[in-house]
Formats: sequence, C-alpha cells, structure tokens
Amino acid sequence: MTNKDMSRATTARDAMTACDGSAPDDATALAAAISAGALSGEHAMKLARASAAQFDDLGTICWLGSEAALPEGSLQNAPFSGVPMLVKDLGGPFSGIPMRAGSAALGGSSADADSDLAVRFRAAGFRPFGATTVPEFGLSLSSEPAAGPLCRNPLDRTLSAGGSSGGSAAAVAAGIVPLAHATDAGGSIRVPAAACGLVGLKPSRGAVPGGPEFGNHLGGIASEFAITRSIGDARALWPLVTGTARGPFPDPAPLPDQHRLRIGYVSDTPGIAPARAAALEDAAKVFADAGHLLCPLPAQRLDDIRRISAQAFDRIISTNLALSAENGLDLSRCEPLTQAFALRGSRLNATALWSSLEAAVRASHALWQLFDDVDVLLLPMLSHAPPPLGSFPTDHSDPELQLARMEQFAPYAVLANVTGAPALTLPFGTDDAGLPLPVQMIAPLGGDLRLLGLGATLEQHNRWQHPFSLFGGAF
Repeated sequence: MTNKDMSRATTARDAMTACDGSAPDDATALAAAISAGALSGEHAMKLARASAAQFDDLGTICWLGSEAALPEGSLQNAPFSGVPMLVKDLGGPFSGIPMRAGSAALGGSSADADSDLAVRFRAAGFRPFGATTVPEFGLSLSSEPAAGPLCRNPLDRTLSAGGSSGGSAAAVAAGIVPLAHATDAGGSIRVPAAACGLVGLKPSRGAVPGGPEFGNHLGGIASEFAITRSIGDARALWPLVTGTARGPFPDPAPLPDQHRLRIGYVSDTPGIAPARAAALEDAAKVFADAGHLLCPLPAQRLDDIRRISAQAFDRIISTNLALSAENGLDLSRCEPLTQAFALRGSRLNATALWSSLEAAVRASHALWQLFDDVDVLLLPMLSHAPPPLGSFPTDHSDPELQLARMEQFAPYAVLANVTGAPALTLPFGTDDAGLPLPVQMIAPLGGDLRLLGLGATLEQHNRWQHPFSLFGGAF
C-alpha cells in the first residue's frame, strides 16, 4: 500500500468514526465518510432504503421512489455529496416526487421542475428518494392523514410524532436518513422535532427561497428548511440553502455576533409540565454560566402577540383552503376538518382578513419592541409530552377546537410564524419515560445563526442521546 493509500484509508476510518467511537450519526459525518471513500453514495442509499423497509410500520414515508428511477449519482464535489434525504409531502416541489399534502383529493402527480429550494438541496449533494407523511394540508400537530399512512413516534409507537412535518421527524429520529426537508407555518418543523428529540429551525422570513411554485408561503407565515439530528448539520446546511431567495420577501440581514446576550427567560407559562419547566430552567443556568445575562420575562408580555398571531394563522390558512377549493380542489374528497376550514375561509369577508393582517404587523412590531430589552427569548416548546395517537382527530368540523388543542400543546409556536422571527428547538434532557425535554428560542429577524450558536452551547452538555443510530449503525 502506498503512503497515499494509507493516508486515504486512515482518513476513511476517521470519517467512519464519530467522537464517541461510533459510526457516523448525522449528515455531516456521513458526507465526510463518503468523501473519504469509506462508503459510496450508492451504498449509503441502499442503507437508507433498508432502514426505511425496517421501519415501514412507523408510517414515516408516504411515497418511496423506485431505485431505478433515482439519479445515478450526485455532484462529486458538493458538501453533502451522496447523502440520502427525504422530502416532506407538503411544500415546494422536488421534481419526480409527488406532492399530495396528505390528501386523497390530490392526484399525487410529480412536479416537472424543482423549486428553488429543491435546486439548492440537490446542488448541495443530497439525494432525495421519498416523501414523508403529513396530516392533510398540514392542519394538525400530529401526522395521521385519513389517506394514510399513520405516522408513529419511534421513541414510543403509541405516541404522536408531531406535525405537520411528523413523517420527516420520525424518519430522522429512527435513523432512516440523517436529515429531512420540512416546512413550518405554525410550528410544523419545531413541534415534530421536539416530539422526536431533534433539532428544528424555523428560519427568518425571507431567508430561504419560497418559489416559484410555493407562492408566497401563506402570506409569509410559512418557511422551509430541514429537521436534523445535530446543530452542526443545521449550521452546515444553512449557507447552502439561504440567501438571494429572489422574493417574495427581502433577505434578512444577519445579526452581528455578540458574546454576551440578554436572554429573555419566560418561566411562568401556565400549563407547562414540571419536567419541561425544569429543563427550561436548566438551559437558562447553562447560558448564565456561559456568561450571558438572564432577564426574567413575564409570560404576560407575550399574550397579545400570541392572541393576534393565532387569529392571523386561523384566517390565513382558512382563506388559503377556500381559494384552493375555488381553484378546483374537490372538498368532497377531503377530511371533515379540511372542509370546515375551507368553509370558514369562504365565509370570511375581506375586511376581517385584512384586519387580522394589519394586527399581525402590529404584533411583529411589538415583538421588535420586546427585543429592545432582550436579544433572545428562551421559552417552552411543548407544554407536555407527545400525546397518544388520535389526540388531534380531523374527523370533525370544529376548527376552533383544533386550533385550541394546537395552541395548548405548543403555546409559542405560531407567534414566530406570524411575526417572521426565526425560532429553534432542541432537546435538553429526558423525562421519566425517556422522552426528550425540548426548549425553544426565538430571535429577531436575521438571528438564525445566533440561535444555532446558543443551541450548540446546549448541545455540548449531552443531555440527549439519539436512541436510534443512523441506518441502525449498519456500515
């Protein structure tokens, strides 16, 4: 063996070994292993498909592409060359992958062209090969569409994996793929990430491209990114898919680096389970020990922003479904809850919609005023553990009941969507049942990297370990 071959072999062995001596367990480590020649992209895809078959009963994947239909390879010099990924069944299209939004009413025909974001994922070297389960049109915080499949939480199969990116989260948590595409219009990245012990970043409005076929992302409340197994993956992905988004919103200017941040610590939210409140307190102590300044913030200061955001979310999604019906969506083939939201939207007059949009602008300004006093908010992500399957039924016609259930489960989810602020969740501990204890942080527009930096500070404490290795550790 030549010195060059020996060096390459050593690099490959190093790439196949994570810091704890195990096989690669996130996308960054897998990409390094592929680059070093420890395994090929084709072998990584075979491992991902084998894992998908092994966990078929989880219901994470609603559509799987045939192996013959996949591109033979990916860009050799791309950062994530050969890394397999899955695509959420709701969002900007990926060519060749049908988008059904979890509904039997949509035919599931494949898009002819990639969205701008899909182009960037492929240019980064990722190889999408399937679509992940969502609730019909994203109208639930659990991914249990009547059209199937029912998505289970791999940490406890009797529990919800969250929604609407539940299939993406469950697939990443089970180790089928190291990361998956996801979207967030009302907590849909963060809630399932929190339920499954993962990292979920909802980007700043305008940071990630939303076109050309995904329109204006529901008036600006929806964002696309990914659910990941590590902060490092989110950080590595960020520069590859953000910037020069080409509208409909301007790119947010990144916030400057600050070594000492004022952390607005919201500790008195009603209805939060004690273990989750304790995890939040532990995270606050870590930040204080790291030199940041804790600024206790009464939950009441966010009440008006939460109320306005909830109303705007309701009216935007209702109107969007009413428009879809006008444009040919066959509501008779939709679930009762979808029909009820569409009817709600059709009955909403223009002045009521406009008033909620005007109020949303005021809520955004109110959040900016709050950020005059603090640099980042630290608050709960979920009020309690992921609920049993069936806790968010969609076989009824009561939108207000559904919205109330969602608000109770994830009280600070929607306000980030309506105001456009970036928000991050990650696990910071486990409860008595071994389930993750997530925390959430929200920053001003452009503060995405600030959030990821704080997330890395928490992640270094190793309060959470993934129960499932990537590809089951089969390398």
